[in-house]
Amino acid sequence: MKKKYLFKLFSFMALLVLVLSACSNSTGGSGKKTETSNGKPKENIGNFPLVVKNDKNAINDGSLTYGLVSDTPFEGTLNYAFYDGNPDFLVLQFFDEPLFSTNGDYEYTNDGAATYEMSKDNKTITVKIKDNVNWTDGKPVTAQDYEYSFLVIGNKDYTGVRYGDAIIQSIVGMNEYHEGKAQNISGIKIIDDKTLSITFTQANPSLLTGLWPYALPKHYLGDVAIKDLAKSDKIHKDPIGFGPFKIKKMVPGESVEYERNDDYYAGKPKLKSVVLKVVNPKVILQSMKKGEVDIAEYPVDQYAAAKGSKNFQFLGKIDLAYSYIGFKLGHWDADKGINVMDNPKFQDKRLRQAMAYALDQKSVGDKIYNGLRFPATSLIPPSFPSWSSNNANPIGYDPAKAKKLLDEAGYKDVDGDGLREDPKGEKFHINFLAMSGGDAAEPLAKFYIQSWKNVGLDVSLNDGRLAEFNSFYDMVQNDDPKVEVFQAAWSTGTDVDPYGLYGKDVPFNFSRFISEKNDQLLADGHSEKAFDHDYRKKAYEDWQKFMNDEMPVIPTLFRSVITSVNNRVTDYSVDPKDSSFVWSKVGVSSKTPDVE
Repeated sequence: MKKKYLFKLFSFMALLVLVLSACSNSTGGSGKKTETSNGKPKENIGNFPLVVKNDKNAINDGSLTYGLVSDTPFEGTLNYAFYDGNPDFLVLQFFDEPLFSTNGDYEYTNDGAATYEMSKDNKTITVKIKDNVNWTDGKPVTAQDYEYSFLVIGNKDYTGVRYGDAIIQSIVGMNEYHEGKAQNISGIKIIDDKTLSITFTQANPSLLTGLWPYALPKHYLGDVAIKDLAKSDKIHKDPIGFGPFKIKKMVPGESVEYERNDDYYAGKPKLKSVVLKVVNPKVILQSMKKGEVDIAEYPVDQYAAAKGSKNFQFLGKIDLAYSYIGFKLGHWDADKGINVMDNPKFQDKRLRQAMAYALDQKSVGDKIYNGLRFPATSLIPPSFPSWSSNNANPIGYDPAKAKKLLDEAGYKDVDGDGLREDPKGEKFHINFLAMSGGDAAEPLAKFYIQSWKNVGLDVSLNDGRLAEFNSFYDMVQNDDPKVEVFQAAWSTGTDVDPYGLYGKDVPFNFSRFISEKNDQLLADGHSEKAFDHDYRKKAYEDWQKFMNDEMPVIPTLFRSVITSVNNRVTDYSVDPKDSSFVWSKVGVSSKTPDVE
């Protein structure tokens, strides 16, 4: 299943996004997982190495092919302020990047394109962009470009989803600007062409992991109305960035040819060119064996067939992500910018809890995903070892408990046909929206449907089929009335703060769940008091328990992500603690790939 990615540093990582563990990474290759007494992995699932093994030197002016594994075209919204899917991120990562680098704890450092200083009260950050950082059209990246990104996201005509972030909303003057009462954001001050300061209404411990880190080229995009930016050719056909490569040629939705950016601030890239192409999951194994692809995030459901391949290696880590099943509890009010919880069908949390108890996630991870996924116990993955709680009262597999809860909630089999009616004695049917992609998609959806049938619930696939990635998220984001329960996944971003996914005023809160207690617990987690580690840990432990009780979404699986890498590739790493990894350092040791 493909993941939706937040703006937060998705994976320098890619996505800078997802992350690791009370399950720590380690090297090796046993392909076995070690468990603690509570069932959580003790080490990185599969014990895959984190860095490609190739002692040969990179050749000059090599070329590499990157496989974007997908059964659908990439959408082509190639701008960090507007994209919202992993495929577009994978295209973006080669030609644009954040201003800040990060360390092993996903905190910003001064090693990237910009440096920063924090004020003593932690409410003002001063950012200075390095003098040799230029857009791929040769123009310098300026303080005005960084300011422009906030002016775009905060504008009332902005059509993307980044404004819901708590840190962006807490910039002094942002609310007035967003409401059209001010022409600029008063808390952002341009000091000189390379330096600006941003002041916030309150100190936030997530500032140096979750502050929006992307500049937008004002000289290039500024003549396009903000309401039209997302669909403009300057984003879809001719985007620019300041990354190690620049786009030379693109076949929309299918492939991108990049050429080296010789003016890259961090040094001339080793590769002369990179080709990214969409590869269907059904043929990725053969593509890797034939050397048609050098690097690709590999479908874990196909790992068993690929294990032992000689011409490519597997790297792996625990992902900063989780899969989940969401309940449509309401809708997004775009005019007011808030979620409204007004769908009565799933308001009884006992129904939601019962549907969670009916699912055997361990069997899913072991049998469908070759042991490379494991039951999710909360909405904060173990990639955040300081914040993921072992005491969140997770719901496990207990079909007897599911049946008991349904009985208590009034969902009973009145007709004796094995299927339950609603509390009013009327037929009760649930539409389930699931996404296509990979060999596991269909059997997983069928497994969940059968599991719910086993406890007496009548569930069927929406329109009788799986939805492809783009249409799936169109339906979910737009609260299509056909969507009642949906199966999806989140990449969390490098900032642990879950507000951007579950806040009352954020559009990414796809379940549309709202509650005063949820608001308070989320606010506690990024309050000034949360600079105290123990206070913040307690706030997030309480939030995880609360969400496991309310169950607006069912956390289903934590995951490892594995990457297949041809043996000729040099200096490629998936280690989130390797803050020095950049695409400019990746090379190849021969002109032609190894083949099997």
